[in-house]
Amino acid sequence: MGTDGKDERVFPGVPESNTDDDAAVMVPEGAGAQSRDETNHGREGAIETNGGNAEDDSCSPNTCTCGEKTAEPAASAGLADTDDKRVATGGGEGTDGEREQSKRDPEWDAERSDGGSRSSSTLRADGAGVANVDETGDLGDLEFTEPAEDVSQDVYDDAPDTRVGIPDGVDLDTPEYSIRSQMNDIETPDEKTWFMELDEAVIDDGRCIQCGTCVAACPSDSIGIGDDGEPELVKMCTGCSLCWDFCPRGGLRYERQWKITGGEDNVKGAGDPITEFSAKVDDDWTDQAQDGGVVTGILSTLLEEGKIDGALVATESDEQEWKAESYLATTTEELIENAGTVYNQTMALGNLDLGQWEHKLPDKSWDELSIAIVGTPCEIEGIRALQDFDWDYQAQNEGIQAVEYTIALMCTKNFNYHSLMGEQLEEQRGISPSEIGKMDVLNGKMMVYDHDGEMIVEEDIENFHDAALKGCDECADFTGFCSDITVGSVGSSDEYSSVILRTETGVDAWELTEPKLDYHDLEDKSAIGKLQGWDKKKAFESLERPFEPDAPRFIEYTDHAENYGTALNPHDQGH
Repeated sequence: MGTDGKDERVFPGVPESNTDDDAAVMVPEGAGAQSRDETNHGREGAIETNGGNAEDDSCSPNTCTCGEKTAEPAASAGLADTDDKRVATGGGEGTDGEREQSKRDPEWDAERSDGGSRSSSTLRADGAGVANVDETGDLGDLEFTEPAEDVSQDVYDDAPDTRVGIPDGVDLDTPEYSIRSQMNDIETPDEKTWFMELDEAVIDDGRCIQCGTCVAACPSDSIGIGDDGEPELVKMCTGCSLCWDFCPRGGLRYERQWKITGGEDNVKGAGDPITEFSAKVDDDWTDQAQDGGVVTGILSTLLEEGKIDGALVATESDEQEWKAESYLATTTEELIENAGTVYNQTMALGNLDLGQWEHKLPDKSWDELSIAIVGTPCEIEGIRALQDFDWDYQAQNEGIQAVEYTIALMCTKNFNYHSLMGEQLEEQRGISPSEIGKMDVLNGKMMVYDHDGEMIVEEDIENFHDAALKGCDECADFTGFCSDITVGSVGSSDEYSSVILRTETGVDAWELTEPKLDYHDLEDKSAIGKLQGWDKKKAFESLERPFEPDAPRFIEYTDHAENYGTALNPHDQGH
Protein backbone atom coordinates (compact mmCIF):
# COMPACT_ATOMS: atom_id res chain seq x y z
CA MET A 1 0.00 0.00 0.00
CA GLY A 2 1.33 3.43 -0.82
CA THR A 3 1.88 6.21 1.70
CA ASP A 4 -1.29 7.96 0.64
CA GLY A 5 -3.32 4.94 1.67
CA LYS A 6 -3.95 3.78 -1.89
CA ASP A 7 -3.02 0.37 -3.06
CA GLU A 8 -0.41 0.78 -5.82
CA ARG A 9 -0.95 -2.65 -7.25
CA VAL A 10 -2.42 -2.75 -10.75
CA PHE A 11 -5.33 -5.09 -11.28
CA PRO A 12 -6.91 -6.04 -14.56
CA GLY A 13 -10.20 -4.48 -15.38
CA VAL A 14 -13.21 -6.55 -14.31
CA PRO A 15 -16.43 -6.65 -16.32
CA GLU A 16 -19.64 -5.89 -14.52
CA SER A 17 -21.09 -8.76 -12.58
CA ASN A 18 -24.37 -10.31 -13.61
CA THR A 19 -25.10 -11.29 -9.99
CA ASP A 20 -26.52 -9.35 -7.09
CA ASP A 21 -24.67 -11.18 -4.30
CA ASP A 22 -21.08 -11.60 -3.33
CA ALA A 23 -20.39 -13.94 -6.27
CA ALA A 24 -18.47 -11.25 -8.12
CA VAL A 25 -16.38 -11.70 -11.26
CA MET A 26 -13.14 -13.58 -10.72
CA VAL A 27 -9.72 -12.05 -11.20
CA PRO A 28 -7.04 -14.54 -12.31
CA GLU A 29 -4.16 -14.92 -9.93
CA GLY A 30 -0.79 -13.81 -11.26
CA ALA A 31 -2.30 -11.95 -14.19
CA GLY A 32 -0.96 -8.46 -14.69
CA ALA A 33 -0.44 -7.52 -11.03
CA GLN A 34 2.56 -5.35 -11.69
CA SER A 35 3.48 -2.07 -10.10
CA ARG A 36 2.98 1.21 -11.90
CA ASP A 37 6.73 1.50 -12.38
CA GLU A 38 6.78 -1.91 -14.06
CA THR A 39 3.91 -1.29 -16.44
CA ASN A 40 4.29 2.44 -17.15
CA HIS A 41 0.55 2.57 -17.61
CA GLY A 42 -0.78 6.11 -17.06
CA ARG A 43 0.42 8.56 -14.44
CA GLU A 44 1.94 7.56 -11.07
CA GLY A 45 -0.61 6.67 -8.44
CA ALA A 46 -3.39 5.82 -10.88
CA ILE A 47 -5.37 2.72 -10.00
CA GLU A 48 -7.11 0.72 -12.70
CA THR A 49 -10.49 -0.74 -11.84
CA ASN A 50 -13.50 -1.78 -13.79
CA GLY A 51 -15.58 1.31 -13.46
CA GLY A 52 -13.48 3.25 -10.91
CA ASN A 53 -12.50 6.82 -11.42
CA ALA A 54 -9.01 6.21 -12.74
CA GLU A 55 -6.96 9.23 -13.62
CA ASP A 56 -6.13 7.84 -17.09
CA ASP A 57 -8.95 5.83 -18.55
CA SER A 58 -7.09 5.39 -21.82
CA CYS A 59 -5.10 2.46 -20.53
CA SER A 60 -7.66 -0.11 -19.47
CA PRO A 61 -7.40 -3.67 -20.74
CA ASN A 62 -9.83 -2.77 -23.49
CA THR A 63 -8.47 0.63 -24.42
CA CYS A 64 -4.73 0.38 -23.81
CA THR A 65 -2.78 2.24 -26.45
CA CYS A 66 0.73 1.79 -25.10
CA GLY A 67 1.17 -1.72 -26.44
CA GLU A 68 1.31 -3.38 -22.99
CA LYS A 69 -2.35 -4.25 -22.46
CA THR A 70 -3.06 -5.62 -18.98
CA ALA A 71 -4.39 -9.09 -18.36
CA GLU A 72 -7.73 -10.14 -19.79
CA PRO A 73 -10.71 -10.38 -17.45
CA ALA A 74 -11.37 -13.64 -15.72
CA ALA A 75 -14.29 -14.33 -17.98
CA SER A 76 -11.88 -14.71 -20.90
CA ALA A 77 -9.01 -16.19 -18.93
CA GLY A 78 -10.74 -19.55 -18.67
CA LEU A 79 -10.10 -20.21 -14.94
CA ALA A 80 -11.28 -23.60 -13.77
CA ASP A 81 -11.79 -22.51 -10.12
CA THR A 82 -15.38 -21.28 -10.18
CA ASP A 83 -15.45 -20.91 -6.37
CA ASP A 84 -12.94 -18.05 -6.46
CA LYS A 85 -14.83 -14.90 -5.49
CA ARG A 86 -11.95 -12.46 -5.38
CA VAL A 87 -12.80 -8.87 -6.32
CA ALA A 88 -10.53 -6.05 -7.53
CA THR A 89 -11.43 -2.75 -5.95
CA GLY A 90 -10.20 0.78 -6.21
CA GLY A 91 -9.18 1.51 -2.63
CA GLY A 92 -9.75 0.97 1.08
CA GLU A 93 -8.35 -1.67 3.36
CA GLY A 94 -9.94 -4.83 4.59
CA THR A 95 -12.31 -5.35 1.66
CA ASP A 96 -14.00 -8.66 1.20
CA GLY A 97 -11.68 -9.42 -1.72
CA GLU A 98 -8.56 -8.76 0.36
CA ARG A 99 -9.78 -10.79 3.28
CA GLU A 100 -10.53 -13.65 0.90
CA GLN A 101 -7.08 -13.29 -0.64
CA SER A 102 -5.48 -13.37 2.84
CA LYS A 103 -7.21 -16.63 3.56
CA ARG A 104 -6.08 -18.20 0.29
CA ASP A 105 -2.53 -16.83 0.21
CA PRO A 106 -0.56 -16.17 3.43
CA GLU A 107 2.09 -14.30 1.47
CA TRP A 108 -0.47 -11.65 0.74
CA ASP A 109 -0.43 -10.15 4.25
CA ALA A 110 3.36 -10.32 4.43
CA GLU A 111 3.73 -8.26 1.30
CA ARG A 112 1.04 -5.83 2.37
CA SER A 113 2.73 -5.26 5.67
CA ASP A 114 5.90 -4.28 3.87
CA GLY A 115 3.95 -1.71 1.87
CA GLY A 116 5.20 -3.16 -1.37
CA SER A 117 3.28 -4.35 -4.39
CA ARG A 118 3.04 -8.02 -5.11
CA SER A 119 5.61 -9.11 -7.70
CA SER A 120 4.21 -10.75 -10.83
CA SER A 121 6.99 -13.36 -10.65
CA THR A 122 5.69 -14.69 -7.30
CA LEU A 123 2.05 -14.92 -8.26
CA ARG A 124 0.70 -18.38 -8.75
CA ALA A 125 -0.52 -19.05 -12.31
CA ASP A 126 -3.70 -21.13 -12.31
CA GLY A 127 -5.32 -22.49 -15.46
CA ALA A 128 -4.06 -24.54 -18.38
CA GLY A 129 -0.87 -22.50 -18.87
CA VAL A 130 1.13 -22.29 -22.14
CA ALA A 131 2.45 -25.38 -23.84
CA ASN A 132 5.66 -24.09 -25.39
CA VAL A 133 7.20 -22.07 -22.50
CA ASP A 134 8.43 -22.96 -19.03
CA GLU A 135 7.29 -21.43 -15.72
CA THR A 136 9.60 -18.46 -16.21
CA GLY A 137 8.29 -17.73 -19.70
CA ASP A 138 11.37 -18.98 -21.56
CA LEU A 139 10.89 -20.69 -24.92
CA GLY A 140 12.43 -24.15 -24.93
CA ASP A 141 14.29 -25.95 -27.70
CA LEU A 142 12.22 -26.59 -30.80
CA GLU A 143 12.66 -29.31 -33.40
CA PHE A 144 11.66 -28.79 -36.99
CA THR A 145 11.19 -31.40 -39.71
CA GLU A 146 13.39 -30.68 -42.71
CA PRO A 147 11.19 -30.16 -45.81
CA ALA A 148 11.53 -32.65 -48.63
CA GLU A 149 13.17 -31.46 -51.84
CA ASP A 150 11.47 -31.73 -55.25
CA VAL A 151 8.72 -33.98 -53.88
CA SER A 152 5.64 -33.57 -51.75
CA GLN A 153 6.26 -33.89 -48.02
CA ASP A 154 5.43 -37.40 -46.78
CA VAL A 155 3.51 -37.18 -43.53
CA TYR A 156 2.05 -40.67 -43.53
CA ASP A 157 3.64 -44.07 -43.92
CA ASP A 158 0.99 -45.24 -46.37
CA ALA A 159 0.91 -44.33 -50.05
CA PRO A 160 -1.14 -41.16 -50.72
CA ASP A 161 -3.79 -43.14 -52.63
CA THR A 162 -4.24 -45.77 -49.92
CA ARG A 163 -7.81 -45.94 -48.68
CA VAL A 164 -8.37 -46.14 -44.94
CA GLY A 165 -11.13 -47.63 -42.86
CA ILE A 166 -12.23 -50.22 -45.44
CA PRO A 167 -13.93 -53.23 -43.80
CA ASP A 168 -12.17 -56.56 -44.18
CA GLY A 169 -13.13 -58.42 -47.32
CA VAL A 170 -14.41 -55.34 -49.14
CA ASP A 171 -12.73 -54.52 -52.46
CA LEU A 172 -13.42 -50.97 -53.69
CA ASP A 173 -12.66 -50.00 -57.27
CA THR A 174 -11.84 -46.39 -58.12
CA PRO A 175 -15.04 -45.01 -59.69
CA GLU A 176 -14.95 -43.95 -63.32
CA TYR A 177 -16.03 -40.51 -64.43
CA SER A 178 -19.42 -42.01 -65.24
CA ILE A 179 -20.22 -41.98 -61.53
CA ARG A 180 -21.13 -38.33 -62.02
CA SER A 181 -24.30 -39.42 -63.81
CA GLN A 182 -25.13 -41.89 -61.05
CA MET A 183 -24.72 -39.30 -58.30
CA ASN A 184 -27.08 -36.65 -59.63
CA ASP A 185 -29.62 -36.00 -62.33
CA ILE A 186 -27.93 -32.90 -63.74
CA GLU A 187 -27.28 -33.29 -67.45
CA THR A 188 -24.25 -31.79 -69.17
CA PRO A 189 -25.30 -28.69 -71.17
CA ASP A 190 -25.27 -29.41 -74.89
CA GLU A 191 -23.11 -26.38 -75.66
CA LYS A 192 -20.25 -27.59 -73.44
CA THR A 193 -17.43 -29.51 -75.06
CA TRP A 194 -14.76 -30.96 -72.84
CA PHE A 195 -11.17 -32.03 -73.34
CA MET A 196 -12.50 -35.59 -73.18
CA GLU A 197 -14.29 -35.01 -76.47
CA LEU A 198 -11.06 -33.82 -78.07
CA ASP A 199 -9.25 -36.79 -76.56
CA GLU A 200 -11.85 -39.24 -77.82
CA ALA A 201 -12.21 -37.83 -81.34
CA VAL A 202 -8.66 -36.73 -82.14
CA ILE A 203 -5.92 -37.83 -79.74
CA ASP A 204 -7.05 -41.36 -78.87
CA ASP A 205 -8.13 -41.84 -82.48
CA GLY A 206 -4.55 -41.20 -83.66
CA ARG A 207 -5.48 -38.05 -85.59
CA CYS A 208 -3.52 -35.54 -83.50
CA ILE A 209 -1.03 -33.59 -85.61
CA GLN A 210 0.89 -32.29 -82.56
CA CYS A 211 0.53 -28.60 -83.44
CA GLY A 212 -0.11 -27.53 -79.83
CA THR A 213 -3.07 -25.27 -80.64
CA CYS A 214 -5.22 -26.84 -77.92
CA VAL A 215 -2.51 -26.14 -75.31
CA ALA A 216 -2.35 -22.49 -76.39
CA ALA A 217 -6.14 -22.11 -76.50
CA CYS A 218 -6.89 -23.38 -72.98
CA PRO A 219 -7.92 -20.41 -70.78
CA SER A 220 -7.16 -22.32 -67.56
CA ASP A 221 -3.80 -23.88 -68.51
CA SER A 222 -5.39 -27.29 -68.01
CA ILE A 223 -3.68 -28.92 -71.00
CA GLY A 224 0.00 -29.86 -71.09
CA ILE A 225 2.32 -31.92 -73.26
CA GLY A 226 2.84 -35.56 -72.33
CA ASP A 227 6.00 -37.64 -72.64
CA ASP A 228 4.62 -39.02 -75.91
CA GLY A 229 4.54 -35.50 -77.39
CA GLU A 230 0.75 -35.35 -77.40
CA PRO A 231 -1.65 -33.13 -75.43
CA GLU A 232 -2.85 -34.36 -72.06
CA LEU A 233 -5.04 -32.99 -69.29
CA VAL A 234 -2.94 -31.81 -66.33
CA LYS A 235 -5.71 -30.33 -64.19
CA MET A 236 -9.47 -29.92 -64.15
CA CYS A 237 -11.19 -29.16 -67.46
CA THR A 238 -13.77 -26.36 -67.33
CA GLY A 239 -15.64 -27.40 -70.44
CA CYS A 240 -15.04 -24.08 -72.20
CA SER A 241 -14.81 -25.81 -75.63
CA LEU A 242 -11.82 -23.78 -76.85
CA CYS A 243 -9.43 -26.73 -77.20
CA TRP A 244 -11.98 -28.37 -79.45
CA ASP A 245 -12.86 -25.22 -81.37
CA PHE A 246 -9.28 -24.40 -82.40
CA CYS A 247 -8.05 -27.92 -83.17
CA PRO A 248 -7.38 -28.18 -86.94
CA ARG A 249 -8.50 -31.83 -86.78
CA GLY A 250 -11.41 -31.14 -84.48
CA GLY A 251 -13.60 -28.06 -84.42
CA LEU A 252 -11.58 -25.71 -86.67
CA ARG A 253 -12.69 -25.83 -90.29
CA TYR A 254 -9.21 -25.00 -91.52
CA GLU A 255 -10.26 -24.30 -95.13
CA ARG A 256 -12.56 -21.56 -93.85
CA GLN A 257 -9.63 -20.07 -91.94
CA TRP A 258 -7.80 -19.63 -95.26
CA LYS A 259 -10.48 -17.26 -96.52
CA ILE A 260 -10.93 -15.41 -93.22
CA THR A 261 -7.18 -14.85 -92.89
CA GLY A 262 -6.70 -13.68 -96.46
CA GLY A 263 -9.60 -11.30 -96.61
CA GLU A 264 -10.73 -9.51 -99.71
CA ASP A 265 -7.69 -7.23 -99.97
CA ASN A 266 -5.19 -10.00 -99.04
CA VAL A 267 -3.05 -7.68 -96.94
CA LYS A 268 -3.81 -9.08 -93.50
CA GLY A 269 -3.35 -12.78 -94.04
CA ALA A 270 -3.24 -15.39 -96.76
CA GLY A 271 -4.67 -16.17 -100.12
CA ASP A 272 -3.22 -16.16 -103.61
CA PRO A 273 0.52 -15.37 -103.75
CA ILE A 274 1.57 -11.78 -104.21
CA THR A 275 4.86 -12.90 -105.75
CA GLU A 276 7.17 -15.95 -105.83
CA PHE A 277 10.95 -16.49 -106.08
CA SER A 278 13.70 -19.06 -106.06
CA ALA A 279 16.32 -17.78 -103.63
CA LYS A 280 19.29 -18.61 -101.47
CA VAL A 281 21.55 -16.81 -99.03
CA ASP A 282 25.09 -16.50 -100.38
CA ASP A 283 27.10 -17.15 -97.21
CA ASP A 284 29.38 -19.85 -95.79
CA TRP A 285 26.99 -20.89 -93.01
CA THR A 286 24.34 -22.05 -95.51
CA ASP A 287 26.14 -25.40 -95.86
CA GLN A 288 24.24 -26.65 -92.81
CA ALA A 289 20.97 -24.96 -93.79
CA GLN A 290 18.09 -26.52 -95.71
CA ASP A 291 18.05 -25.58 -99.40
CA GLY A 292 19.62 -22.14 -99.35
CA GLY A 293 19.04 -20.90 -95.80
CA VAL A 294 16.32 -18.41 -96.75
CA VAL A 295 14.34 -18.85 -93.53
CA THR A 296 17.41 -18.24 -91.40
CA GLY A 297 18.38 -15.27 -93.57
CA ILE A 298 14.97 -13.62 -93.19
CA LEU A 299 14.81 -14.20 -89.43
CA SER A 300 18.35 -12.94 -88.78
CA THR A 301 17.58 -9.79 -90.77
CA LEU A 302 14.41 -9.15 -88.77
CA LEU A 303 16.46 -9.51 -85.57
CA GLU A 304 19.21 -7.17 -86.80
CA GLU A 305 16.66 -4.57 -87.89
CA GLY A 306 14.88 -4.70 -84.52
CA LYS A 307 11.63 -5.92 -86.05
CA ILE A 308 11.48 -8.96 -83.76
CA ASP A 309 12.90 -9.90 -80.37
CA GLY A 310 13.11 -13.60 -81.12
CA ALA A 311 11.98 -16.41 -83.40
CA LEU A 312 10.34 -19.65 -82.33
CA VAL A 313 12.06 -22.36 -84.36
CA ALA A 314 12.83 -26.06 -84.08
CA THR A 315 16.00 -27.36 -82.47
CA GLU A 316 17.39 -30.83 -81.95
CA SER A 317 16.93 -32.33 -78.49
CA ASP A 318 20.02 -32.74 -76.33
CA GLU A 319 18.76 -36.12 -75.15
CA GLN A 320 17.46 -37.67 -78.38
CA GLU A 321 19.16 -37.20 -81.74
CA TRP A 322 16.90 -35.85 -84.49
CA LYS A 323 14.10 -35.25 -81.99
CA ALA A 324 12.66 -31.78 -82.60
CA GLU A 325 11.89 -29.34 -79.80
CA SER A 326 10.73 -25.74 -79.78
CA TYR A 327 13.38 -23.10 -79.20
CA LEU A 328 13.27 -19.31 -79.06
CA ALA A 329 16.31 -18.01 -80.92
CA THR A 330 17.24 -14.43 -80.03
CA THR A 331 20.57 -14.06 -81.88
CA THR A 332 21.84 -14.71 -85.39
CA GLU A 333 24.28 -17.28 -83.98
CA GLU A 334 21.41 -19.25 -82.45
CA LEU A 335 19.50 -19.15 -85.71
CA ILE A 336 22.47 -20.45 -87.71
CA GLU A 337 23.11 -23.16 -85.13
CA ASN A 338 19.54 -24.40 -85.54
CA ALA A 339 19.28 -24.09 -89.33
CA GLY A 340 17.89 -27.13 -91.15
CA THR A 341 14.74 -29.25 -91.00
CA VAL A 342 13.76 -31.88 -88.46
CA TYR A 343 10.90 -34.11 -89.61
CA ASN A 344 8.71 -34.28 -86.52
CA GLN A 345 6.48 -31.81 -84.75
CA THR A 346 7.47 -29.66 -81.78
CA MET A 347 4.01 -28.74 -80.37
CA ALA A 348 5.13 -25.21 -81.24
CA LEU A 349 1.97 -23.39 -80.14
CA GLY A 350 2.20 -25.11 -76.79
CA ASN A 351 5.51 -23.32 -76.24
CA LEU A 352 4.31 -19.73 -76.60
CA ASP A 353 4.51 -19.15 -72.86
CA LEU A 354 6.99 -16.27 -72.88
CA GLY A 355 7.67 -16.84 -69.22
CA GLN A 356 9.86 -19.84 -70.05
CA TRP A 357 11.94 -17.65 -72.38
CA GLU A 358 12.04 -14.58 -70.13
CA HIS A 359 15.75 -15.00 -69.43
CA LYS A 360 16.45 -14.55 -73.16
CA LEU A 361 14.11 -11.70 -73.95
CA PRO A 362 14.84 -7.97 -73.63
CA ASP A 363 13.56 -6.01 -70.66
CA LYS A 364 10.25 -4.92 -72.16
CA SER A 365 6.64 -5.23 -71.16
CA TRP A 366 4.97 -8.29 -72.69
CA ASP A 367 2.77 -6.22 -74.99
CA GLU A 368 5.84 -4.56 -76.54
CA LEU A 369 7.50 -7.83 -77.58
CA SER A 370 7.46 -9.08 -81.16
CA ILE A 371 8.36 -12.57 -82.33
CA ALA A 372 8.31 -14.64 -85.50
CA ILE A 373 7.21 -18.26 -85.68
CA VAL A 374 8.29 -20.92 -88.16
CA GLY A 375 5.94 -23.87 -88.42
CA THR A 376 3.96 -26.28 -90.52
CA PRO A 377 0.81 -25.03 -92.27
CA CYS A 378 -1.46 -26.46 -89.57
CA GLU A 379 0.46 -24.56 -86.86
CA ILE A 380 0.09 -21.31 -88.80
CA GLU A 381 -3.65 -21.98 -89.23
CA GLY A 382 -3.88 -22.40 -85.47
CA ILE A 383 -2.04 -19.20 -84.55
CA ARG A 384 -4.09 -17.16 -87.05
CA ALA A 385 -7.35 -18.48 -85.60
CA LEU A 386 -6.25 -17.77 -82.03
CA GLN A 387 -5.24 -14.21 -82.91
CA ASP A 388 -8.69 -13.53 -84.37
CA PHE A 389 -10.20 -13.63 -80.86
CA ASP A 390 -9.14 -11.27 -78.11
CA TRP A 391 -9.51 -13.80 -75.33
CA ASP A 392 -7.27 -14.56 -72.37
CA TYR A 393 -5.25 -17.66 -73.21
CA GLN A 394 -3.53 -17.62 -69.81
CA ALA A 395 0.20 -18.57 -69.92
CA GLN A 396 0.28 -18.52 -73.73
CA ASN A 397 -1.60 -15.25 -74.15
CA GLU A 398 1.30 -12.81 -74.47
CA GLY A 399 3.14 -15.14 -76.84
CA ILE A 400 0.11 -15.47 -79.11
CA GLN A 401 -0.33 -11.73 -79.31
CA ALA A 402 3.42 -11.17 -79.81
CA VAL A 403 3.57 -13.21 -83.04
CA GLU A 404 3.89 -10.71 -85.89
CA TYR A 405 5.65 -12.75 -88.58
CA THR A 406 4.68 -16.25 -89.68
CA ILE A 407 6.71 -18.48 -91.97
CA ALA A 408 5.19 -21.77 -93.14
CA LEU A 409 7.27 -24.70 -94.39
CA MET A 410 5.83 -26.59 -97.33
CA CYS A 411 4.54 -29.86 -95.92
CA THR A 412 2.79 -32.95 -97.24
CA LYS A 413 2.98 -34.78 -93.92
CA ASN A 414 4.94 -35.01 -90.73
CA PHE A 415 6.12 -37.99 -88.73
CA ASN A 416 5.99 -39.52 -85.31
CA TYR A 417 9.56 -39.34 -84.05
CA HIS A 418 9.69 -42.80 -82.48
CA SER A 419 8.07 -44.46 -85.51
CA LEU A 420 10.31 -42.78 -88.08
CA MET A 421 13.70 -42.82 -86.36
CA GLY A 422 13.25 -45.93 -84.25
CA GLU A 423 11.10 -48.35 -86.21
CA GLN A 424 11.55 -47.31 -89.85
CA LEU A 425 15.19 -46.24 -89.99
CA GLU A 426 16.96 -47.98 -87.10
CA GLU A 427 15.05 -51.24 -86.75
CA GLN A 428 14.04 -51.88 -90.37
CA ARG A 429 16.96 -50.28 -92.22
CA GLY A 430 19.76 -50.48 -89.67
CA ILE A 431 20.49 -46.74 -89.68
CA SER A 432 21.15 -45.22 -86.28
CA PRO A 433 20.07 -41.59 -85.70
CA SER A 434 23.71 -40.82 -84.83
CA GLU A 435 24.73 -41.66 -88.42
CA ILE A 436 22.35 -39.15 -90.00
CA GLY A 437 23.65 -35.75 -91.08
CA LYS A 438 20.66 -34.48 -93.07
CA MET A 439 17.15 -35.52 -94.09
CA ASP A 440 14.93 -34.25 -96.89
CA VAL A 441 11.62 -35.05 -98.52
CA LEU A 442 11.71 -34.08 -102.19
CA ASN A 443 9.94 -35.20 -105.35
CA GLY A 444 8.01 -37.83 -103.44
CA LYS A 445 11.20 -39.34 -102.00
CA MET A 446 12.57 -39.68 -98.49
CA MET A 447 16.28 -38.92 -98.69
CA VAL A 448 18.72 -39.46 -95.83
CA TYR A 449 22.38 -38.39 -95.88
CA ASP A 450 25.29 -39.20 -93.60
CA HIS A 451 27.63 -36.61 -92.08
CA ASP A 452 29.83 -36.66 -95.20
CA GLY A 453 26.91 -35.79 -97.45
CA GLU A 454 26.60 -39.31 -98.88
CA MET A 455 23.02 -40.48 -99.50
CA ILE A 456 22.24 -43.59 -97.45
CA VAL A 457 18.48 -43.78 -98.06
CA GLU A 458 16.40 -42.80 -101.10
CA GLU A 459 12.94 -44.33 -101.13
CA ASP A 460 9.38 -43.40 -102.02
CA ILE A 461 7.80 -41.48 -99.20
CA GLU A 462 4.95 -43.98 -99.27
CA ASN A 463 7.31 -46.57 -97.78
CA PHE A 464 7.30 -44.49 -94.61
CA HIS A 465 3.54 -44.09 -94.45
CA ASP A 466 3.23 -46.05 -91.21
CA ALA A 467 5.46 -43.52 -89.46
CA ALA A 468 3.45 -40.50 -90.64
CA LEU A 469 0.93 -38.76 -88.40
CA LYS A 470 -2.48 -40.05 -89.40
CA GLY A 471 -4.08 -36.63 -89.15
CA CYS A 472 -1.75 -35.25 -91.83
CA ASP A 473 -3.69 -37.18 -94.46
CA GLU A 474 -6.66 -34.84 -93.90
CA CYS A 475 -4.67 -31.69 -94.61
CA ALA A 476 -5.10 -29.90 -97.93
CA ASP A 477 -2.75 -27.05 -97.03
CA PHE A 478 0.58 -27.97 -98.62
CA THR A 479 1.81 -24.38 -99.04
CA GLY A 480 0.61 -22.71 -95.83
CA PHE A 481 -2.22 -20.49 -97.06
CA CYS A 482 -2.39 -18.60 -93.75
CA SER A 483 1.27 -17.57 -93.55
CA ASP A 484 3.06 -14.34 -94.41
CA ILE A 485 5.81 -16.27 -96.20
CA THR A 486 5.98 -19.86 -97.42
CA VAL A 487 9.34 -21.56 -97.96
CA GLY A 488 10.14 -25.01 -99.35
CA SER A 489 12.26 -26.90 -101.83
CA VAL A 490 9.62 -27.90 -104.39
CA GLY A 491 9.85 -25.85 -107.59
CA SER A 492 13.49 -24.79 -107.25
CA SER A 493 16.83 -26.34 -108.14
CA ASP A 494 19.29 -27.72 -105.60
CA GLU A 495 20.62 -25.21 -103.07
CA TYR A 496 17.70 -22.85 -103.75
CA SER A 497 14.45 -22.45 -101.85
CA SER A 498 11.06 -21.66 -103.30
CA VAL A 499 9.62 -18.57 -101.62
CA ILE A 500 5.98 -17.46 -101.78
CA LEU A 501 5.10 -14.03 -100.39
CA ARG A 502 1.42 -13.91 -99.39
CA THR A 503 1.01 -10.71 -97.35
CA GLU A 504 2.33 -7.19 -97.13
CA THR A 505 4.04 -8.19 -93.88
CA GLY A 506 5.84 -10.91 -95.80
CA VAL A 507 6.84 -8.49 -98.55
CA ASP A 508 8.30 -6.09 -96.00
CA ALA A 509 10.42 -8.87 -94.48
CA TRP A 510 11.57 -9.92 -97.95
CA GLU A 511 12.61 -6.38 -98.92
CA LEU A 512 14.72 -6.06 -95.78
CA THR A 513 16.45 -9.36 -96.58
CA GLU A 514 16.82 -8.87 -100.33
CA PRO A 515 20.40 -7.46 -100.23
CA LYS A 516 21.61 -10.77 -98.72
CA LEU A 517 19.84 -12.96 -101.28
CA ASP A 518 20.69 -14.49 -104.61
CA TYR A 519 17.25 -14.88 -106.21
CA HIS A 520 15.30 -15.08 -109.47
CA ASP A 521 11.80 -15.95 -110.63
CA LEU A 522 10.40 -19.21 -109.35
CA GLU A 523 11.81 -21.93 -111.58
CA ASP A 524 8.91 -24.41 -111.67
CA LYS A 525 5.51 -23.16 -110.56
CA SER A 526 3.83 -26.25 -111.99
CA ALA A 527 5.74 -28.50 -109.57
CA ILE A 528 4.23 -26.69 -106.62
CA GLY A 529 0.80 -26.72 -108.25
CA LYS A 530 0.93 -30.47 -108.91
CA LEU A 531 1.97 -31.30 -105.39
CA GLN A 532 -0.67 -28.96 -104.00
CA GLY A 533 -3.27 -30.75 -106.12
CA TRP A 534 -2.05 -34.18 -105.00
CA ASP A 535 -2.17 -33.09 -101.38
CA LYS A 536 -5.71 -31.78 -101.72
CA LYS A 537 -6.88 -34.96 -103.45
CA LYS A 538 -5.40 -37.02 -100.62
CA ALA A 539 -7.19 -34.85 -98.08
CA PHE A 540 -10.55 -35.23 -99.83
CA GLU A 541 -10.15 -39.00 -99.66
CA SER A 542 -9.27 -38.95 -95.97
CA LEU A 543 -11.66 -36.30 -94.65
CA GLU A 544 -14.87 -37.80 -93.32
CA ARG A 545 -16.58 -34.42 -93.22
CA PRO A 546 -17.44 -32.10 -96.11
CA PHE A 547 -14.69 -29.75 -97.33
CA GLU A 548 -16.52 -26.39 -97.23
CA PRO A 549 -14.50 -23.14 -97.33
CA ASP A 550 -17.72 -21.08 -97.07
CA ALA A 551 -19.22 -22.96 -94.11
CA PRO A 552 -18.95 -21.68 -90.49
CA ARG A 553 -15.42 -21.67 -89.10
CA PHE A 554 -16.19 -23.90 -86.09
CA ILE A 555 -17.60 -27.41 -86.31
CA GLU A 556 -19.87 -28.60 -83.50
CA TYR A 557 -18.73 -31.75 -81.76
CA THR A 558 -22.08 -33.39 -82.44
CA ASP A 559 -21.64 -32.76 -86.19
CA HIS A 560 -18.12 -34.14 -86.11
CA ALA A 561 -19.28 -37.20 -84.18
CA GLU A 562 -21.96 -37.84 -86.76
CA ASN A 563 -19.39 -37.76 -89.59
CA TYR A 564 -16.64 -39.69 -87.83
CA GLY A 565 -18.74 -42.06 -85.73
CA THR A 566 -17.26 -40.69 -82.51
CA ALA A 567 -19.03 -41.37 -79.22
CA LEU A 568 -21.20 -38.59 -77.85
CA ASN A 569 -20.56 -37.62 -74.21
CA PRO A 570 -17.58 -39.96 -73.77
CA HIS A 571 -17.29 -38.82 -70.13
CA ASP A 572 -20.60 -40.55 -69.41
CA GLN A 573 -19.22 -43.76 -70.84
CA GLY A 574 -16.21 -44.01 -68.53
CA HIS A 575 -13.72 -42.51 -71.01
